[in-house]
Amino acid sequence: MAPPGEPGDGVDVIDIVVDRAGGLTVEFADGYTARLGLEELRTGCPCATCRGWRDRGEPAWPRPGAQAELRIVDADLIGAWGISFRWNDGHDTGIYPWDALRRWCEEDFGGESP
Repeated sequence: MAPPGEPGDGVDVIDIVVDRAGGLTVEFADGYTARLGLEELRTGCPCATCRGWRDRGEPAWPRPGAQAELRIVDADLIGAWGISFRWNDGHDTGIYPWDALRRWCEEDFGGESP
């Protein structure tokens, strides 16, 4: 199997749209389109801190003192295999791999692109 982000592994990304007030859309080379909303992305942040909160039954977002309205401040590509966000609540440590985002959508929507 090819390393993530290389041809043949099913995660070839051809388009990425970051809507700072709406969420993320990722189009894959095989025609699948993954769409994730802001709250879904923020509450499911894969970083160790957010996972720890969820493991203890606490929400990753909103945290005490969080902004009332969630927004993406900035986004950065992480090599060819993922993306990270800086949120308006100051959080910026989660890295979202393309294959994980795709699986997340496929699980939530029964394999269908939302």
